[in-house]
Amino acid sequence: MILVTGATGRFGSKAVEHLVKNGVHPSEISVLVRDSARAGRLKEQGVQVREGDYADHTSMVKAFQDVERLLLVSSNDRGAMENRTQHHKNAIRAAKEAGVKHLVYTSFVRKPGFEGSPISSFQNSHVESEQYLKESGMEYTILQNGIYAEMIPVFIGDKVAENGTIVFPAGEGKASWVLREELAEAAANVLTTDGHKGKTYTLTHTESVGFKTIAGEISAVLDRDIHYKSPEMGEFKTMLENAGVPQLYIGMFAMWAAALAAHSLDKNDEALTMLLGRKPTSVREFLKQIYS
Repeated sequence: MILVTGATGRFGSKAVEHLVKNGVHPSEISVLVRDSARAGRLKEQGVQVREGDYADHTSMVKAFQDVERLLLVSSNDRGAMENRTQHHKNAIRAAKEAGVKHLVYTSFVRKPGFEGSPISSFQNSHVESEQYLKESGMEYTILQNGIYAEMIPVFIGDKVAENGTIVFPAGEGKASWVLREELAEAAANVLTTDGHKGKTYTLTHTESVGFKTIAGEISAVLDRDIHYKSPEMGEFKTMLENAGVPQLYIGMFAMWAAALAAHSLDKNDEALTMLLGRKPTSVREFLKQIYS
């Protein structure tokens, strides 16, 4: 039995789809969800739906019974980072108690010296969770996922074609963007093949791309000039405030822009290519799909 957590989310649901594509019968797949009412489509597919919550250890021990391989999709709690770390530890402890044989954990990419990164608290949560998993004595695989390419349209907004300008304070920073779905596919491949125990994979692209290049690629698709402007952070925040963007999102945009500007996300690796058996989708291909 394979169990996927967070299966009503965008990553977990795609992982389930790829498990089925890999030949796993739906009856051999279980999912952990907080509200089974939201998992109707999964039930219709024949997937076993089990209720549980990262904050409720007992519920997870019950849900993880008879599970051999577990995909632990990292918590998306919007509270303090400590909440996420504790959620991961709760799940790892519950998995061990329930007798899970192999745990695959979705972590996040980092570079040497990340402690000074604008996203260091986010990365430290994963470092602590990885260490806890390694010390648990369980068989594990760690997937250090890169930043989602799907975040590019979120960062640049929906007025790019109208305004002809990308305004985002990432400077000359680049990122090794990867599709969420291809990361989910790689996770499914790890769950259904051997040779991954004790491995840590950096799942990024083999090239990094900055917003000046992104502007050029969108220009080519739209057949009009799109310019990239990187304002000062204070100016950027004021612009978002004047547009009525909630403070939660302003803080999120600022954090990731600062991380990009600090070159925290431009780590390249071949592991995703290896796990997919092909080159990951390029930023150029992704932007063509979005803006055509």
